[in-house]
Amino acid sequence: MSAARPLATAAPGDERPLVAHIIHRLDVGGMENGLVNLINHMPAERYRHAIVCMTRYTDFSQRIHRDDVSLHALHKREGKDLGVHRRLHRLLRSLRPAIVHTRNLATLEAQATAAAAGVRARIHGEHGWDIGDLDGARTKHRLMRRLARPLVGRYIALSRQQLDYLAGAIGVPEGRLHHVCNGVDTHRFRPRRRDEASPLPDGFAPEGSLVVGSVMRMQAVKAPEDLVDAFIALRERAPARFPRLRLVLVGDGPLSERVARRLAEAGVADQAWLPGARDDVAAVMRALDLFVLPSLAEGICNTVLEAMACGLPVVATEVGGNPDLVRPGETGTLVPAGDPSTLARHLQAYLDDPERRQREGEAARARAEAVFSMEAMVEGYMRVYDQALAEHPLPAVPGRRG
Repeated sequence: MSAARPLATAAPGDERPLVAHIIHRLDVGGMENGLVNLINHMPAERYRHAIVCMTRYTDFSQRIHRDDVSLHALHKREGKDLGVHRRLHRLLRSLRPAIVHTRNLATLEAQATAAAAGVRARIHGEHGWDIGDLDGARTKHRLMRRLARPLVGRYIALSRQQLDYLAGAIGVPEGRLHHVCNGVDTHRFRPRRRDEASPLPDGFAPEGSLVVGSVMRMQAVKAPEDLVDAFIALRERAPARFPRLRLVLVGDGPLSERVARRLAEAGVADQAWLPGARDDVAAVMRALDLFVLPSLAEGICNTVLEAMACGLPVVATEVGGNPDLVRPGETGTLVPAGDPSTLARHLQAYLDDPERRQREGEAARARAEAVFSMEAMVEGYMRVYDQALAEHPLPAVPGRRG
């Protein structure tokens, strides 16, 4: 077990409740980004936080701006590792959190460990789907969720689809369900200014170019190859426009090399920029003209919200929480998943209609500001935390740290 900084214990008289967030790993990803945003933007006087990683954490942890957050890595081995639950139990008994908040199926079994450690206020969040179970239909996964249901006091679902799934397929009573959508920092993610320098490589996008792009983890569930195939197909659909088209794919992952090879084999590698993971995502997004999300499954996608806040129209697959975010014909378009040909057809419509790009981009920015603010997300989580503590108040114990 290890921590990136000294254990954040409460000062004498500090009555702030401690929330222990249990996740699989703290690394680049949508769920992880949402957790960091929540901690950074939650009023410091309300709650303290500890992040418990069943496996490990990376330099992504440096995005946490508060100095009262402790980090813990339990170094879970691949497959079954009963020892990790002994380590988790010991850690929770030491931390004595007021609330344990697990996220996604990978940490659901930690609810039992938290109960055994005496944590009474227990919350579980559903943020997205796995490539091996795109809609939660696998019998094994449903059974796991149903078996854990009596242990979970409250559920937080990011999308309406997940909310309906928990109510219908898992049988969670309505009173224990909460819908809290992700929020976006509309100050950091904003439309491009005319005098703003572009982070794209020199000469990559000459005057008159139209830049289509995405930000994602390069893995199967995100379907980056579908976007690449649609981009390549635009050579035939828009031959006059294609020489000025550019593709930007930000992110790394197991499919990175295959995506680069596909572009090279098609002879369009010079029209694509694959820089890997970047710390300046907001600046890169502002250099795009159109944002595309080709995922096979989603919860509530942070990058869609960030693209909207940057004033970009969004073309996304009609899966998971994407319909909660994108309003077809108003802020973008929804397309079938796994269909590069249809995706190419819709992309072509945007290439040929600059007025539509501007109109939908402005509407996307307005919707991000009005509906998906960071403040609304933080208020939603704090409301659930407050309700959980009202049901299970901590006893007044001298020296209590949670």
